[in-house]
Amino acid sequence: MSDYDQYELPNGIRVLHKQVLHTKIAHLGFLLDIGSRDERPEQQGLAHFWEHMAFKGTEKRKSFHILNRLETVGGELNAYTTKEKICFYASLLSTHFERAFELLTDLTFNSVFPEKEIEKERGVILEEMSMYEDAPEDAIIDDFDDVVFGGHSLGHNILGTRESVSSFQQPDFRQFLTENIRTDRLVFSSVSNLPFKEVKRLADKFLAPLPARLGPRPRTAFSGNQRVDRLEHRPISQAHCLIGGPAYAINDPRRIPFFMLSNILGGPGMNSRLNLGIREKYGLVYTIDATYSPYTDTGLFGIYFGTEKKQVNRTIALVQKELKRLREQALGTAQLHTSKEQLMGQMAMAEESNGGLMQLLAKSTLDLGRVESINEIFDRVRAVTSSELLELANDVLREDNLSVLQYVPEVKLPRKK
Repeated sequence: MSDYDQYELPNGIRVLHKQVLHTKIAHLGFLLDIGSRDERPEQQGLAHFWEHMAFKGTEKRKSFHILNRLETVGGELNAYTTKEKICFYASLLSTHFERAFELLTDLTFNSVFPEKEIEKERGVILEEMSMYEDAPEDAIIDDFDDVVFGGHSLGHNILGTRESVSSFQQPDFRQFLTENIRTDRLVFSSVSNLPFKEVKRLADKFLAPLPARLGPRPRTAFSGNQRVDRLEHRPISQAHCLIGGPAYAINDPRRIPFFMLSNILGGPGMNSRLNLGIREKYGLVYTIDATYSPYTDTGLFGIYFGTEKKQVNRTIALVQKELKRLREQALGTAQLHTSKEQLMGQMAMAEESNGGLMQLLAKSTLDLGRVESINEIFDRVRAVTSSELLELANDVLREDNLSVLQYVPEVKLPRKK
């Protein structure tokens, strides 16, 4: 990714742009280094609530005008919140780039949080919570964060709690923004057929007038992992299970090799060890995968599957068998080569998405201070050795590092005659 342009405004906001001549679609957005982990205990869910409220009114627009501004030209406007990031973004014909840039700036920096809209959106978020609670394959992921990270803010549900969401008022949003927005910790990123000089002109027009908000905003690092086994009975028909624990942080040099190890174990390929060893061989699961999410100071590794209640223990034992293989048996030369080629192919295909590329530029800049080129990543993948993977497996995939969370169907009592 050496062929992109970057420009830093006096207020610290960085502007990133990649020109792609063959497309008519522009993807653009703001990525802010603010997430649910930056909330105090009484603020749980406030970052996500703010993401919703940004669309509900600014100093010069009401909700209808925000939602209609890009829809009328066939564009899409959206946002999301993660543990460490909030993103406001849009996709539309590049001829309307300026319209989207101005709107995104307005809703990101000029939200007024109307009290009537807070009450309405509170109900929407409570319904969102109910939706997740009705989907055990989603709910178990949120609950597993709490199992691994305990009372740390990384363990908090991004949606918050019903109690916290029900309590937020207008001053809470203003205070959260004042405490967390730093202009040198947010990025505007775009991918379109426009030349950079045009994007720079618009950045000077819309972003340069914003006051600088600089200064430290420290995050409390996670430490002190303790293995936990938790079993919960739920009104469900299928059992769900997550096995995992802390892993490597974003800036850790072991990040890419461990991502490769996770991919071998349970990546999207149908030839992953978990898929071959459990679904294809025994037919015990429909879905089984391994994921790795790196954060600023730690990471999270997890294996998810769903199966019949009576097959849970057998499936867990088979998962542990695959983990033991990775800890004890080094990959052969052919296996290592195939694993590298597979991962590099998956990465290259992911970069084909211009929308994903826009977000990659921003996220890499915030997390690493630069954008990693695909060739740079490939060089690191090619350099991985079997002994390195064996060492990582024994560090992260050991049993005393991996917690287990199970959702199992409630026991049905016999009907009284």
